[in-house]
Amino acid sequence: MLVLTRKVNQTIIIGDNVEVVVLEVRGEQVRLGIRAPRDVTVHRKEIYEQIAEENRGAAEVRPEDIPE
Repeated sequence: MLVLTRKVNQTIIIGDNVEVVVLEVRGEQVRLGIRAPRDVTVHRKEIYEQIAEENRGAAEVRPEDIPE
């Protein structure tokens, strides 16, 4: 894991086209702005994991489980 220290208004570049900007620091919370192309999905980790779990569940559905 790469660990970086940034201050407000400083930026991190990921790849060629994703930019993460530190917008604000309040106590233990950090507000980030993310600039990315529309075709790049950006999710909070807990939402990403929920989507992945729902996709796994949907993949387990068999044709006979679906009523006609």
